[in-house]
Amino acid sequence: MGGAARGSSTSSRRIPFVRFRRRSTLVLASIVASIAACNARQNGGTTATPGSAGTSQSGCGDVPSAADLKKYLAMAPDSGEVGGLFHGRAEWAAVVNRAGELCAYAPSTDSAGGIWPGSQAVAKAKAYTTNAFSTDTLAFSTARLYTLAQPGHSLFGIWQPETFNPTCLAPLASRDGGVGKVCGGAIAFGGGVPIYRNGHIVGGLGLSGDTPCADHEMAKRVRDLAHLNPKPGKLVDDITYSKVDHPSIYTHPLCPNTWRNGQKIGDEPVAAGY
Repeated sequence: MGGAARGSSTSSRRIPFVRFRRRSTLVLASIVASIAACNARQNGGTTATPGSAGTSQSGCGDVPSAADLKKYLAMAPDSGEVGGLFHGRAEWAAVVNRAGELCAYAPSTDSAGGIWPGSQAVAKAKAYTTNAFSTDTLAFSTARLYTLAQPGHSLFGIWQPETFNPTCLAPLASRDGGVGKVCGGAIAFGGGVPIYRNGHIVGGLGLSGDTPCADHEMAKRVRDLAHLNPKPGKLVDDITYSKVDHPSIYTHPLCPNTWRNGQKIGDEPVAAGY
């Protein structure tokens, strides 16, 4: 009985210690979580939880996932000639939500030698740009910004306050580069189109990896495959060329091997005078 009493006494002394240790663990976990959230905000990101294959699980239910983007990138070139250098088969695609947060991105190939690494940032910036300058009633593709952003026009310098956050980049094998962050950037050439559901803008889609003209062709096809067109139709913010359309403030220059909607438009003029 004496041994039993001593054991009981020892057990009773351990209980407060165990409770204390559990409380200490919970407090430490809370402190760590607070520090992580603070660091995320200081780094320009959010505390959104990244999903698999470059998709955020927070606030992105209205836009395509990375798996969707990958599927659409494979399908889009097969609906007709895209033009450009690679016929739309070496693209990066990215989507942002209406808040401008990067929701998902994906390359059309996982081969490091088959895609431009630099186009990852451009695709993300195009998605941000087209969302930033579009509304429910005005779909503004980045292709239509080209002339407006030239010297002497009303939006010259549009890129200056919209710098791209380099922490949004990641190696090809990674899929968490900037997911959940507002990456920023401003691009004034083809490849970015706003995306809509039920007549309301829900974000932006950016493609890069070929000529800007081919990027635009691919972007509007991917948007159409995802059933995210503006209410007036898939061509309301289409790219325009002065060679076949009347000159306007929305005109985009020709690119090498320019195609639009299944028709060859022309080629970028050669250099002159230098």
